[in-house]
Amino acid sequence: MRKPYVILIGSASGIGKSTIAAELAKQLNIKHLIESDFIRAVVRGIIGKEYAPALHNSSYEAYKSLRNKSKYDNYEELVAAGFDEHASYVIPALEKVIQRAITDFDDIIIEGVHLVPGLIDIEQFYEYANIYFFILSSDEEAHKERFVKRAIQIHRGGKQLEFFKENRIIHNHLISQAEKFNAITVNTENINNTLSKLLKTIKQTCKTVCLTNSVDELEDVVDIIIKQNNSSITKIVYKLGGFKDSLVKTVNISDSDEATKFIKSINENKEKKRRFK
Repeated sequence: MRKPYVILIGSASGIGKSTIAAELAKQLNIKHLIESDFIRAVVRGIIGKEYAPALHNSSYEAYKSLRNKSKYDNYEELVAAGFDEHASYVIPALEKVIQRAITDFDDIIIEGVHLVPGLIDIEQFYEYANIYFFILSSDEEAHKERFVKRAIQIHRGGKQLEFFKENRIIHNHLISQAEKFNAITVNTENINNTLSKLLKTIKQTCKTVCLTNSVDELEDVVDIIIKQNNSSITKIVYKLGGFKDSLVKTVNISDSDEATKFIKSINENKEKKRRFK
């Protein structure tokens, strides 16, 4: 029997996950699309504010309800801790929703800020479903621009814009957690490209291609692989003097910003560049 698909799409507020999730559901003909905010509303109705003050604050303001704030080394840690506390009340309910979908053999997409890698236990579902966990990212300028457009067009996003610094802290925290717990990070600089990357991962249509190039050609190779074909570079193999076998460096570069930083790091380090030749 075919395993159902469980697709999780997380990000900070204002990154575009709702738009991406809706289009993905349409493309894959998945009828169950759930926003974690709706689940949070149900949990808030069950657990009172006096028992879970972080839950009843917005995700970017939950830090205000934490006790012993002085134990955190900086403001970023404090905001991230409050966010995790907020999400931790919603996650058990989200796991129940996933379990119900699997029991009914239904495909499902869940999107929302509460999908935090490392907090939600997706390993328990691996045997019974095809699990895909994506965290969407955006550069700071594009992120702020989305909030401004939302505030103008639909009169929403004003408060998120007021707490933009906190939303960026949550954004960076989610990216960090994704790296630690092997969720797939996808940049949303272009909706069509983002959707294409998600679909390629889910449909497993990607092919592994081995290319032989000099380090000076790397920028052109990156342009072809990442920018033109929405693919990723996973490993770089190079010779190192004194060693018989080639050395393998795992890089997992999937968006243009990461690629630019990687190439810059090589060009600025003469010793590293020499090794890659």
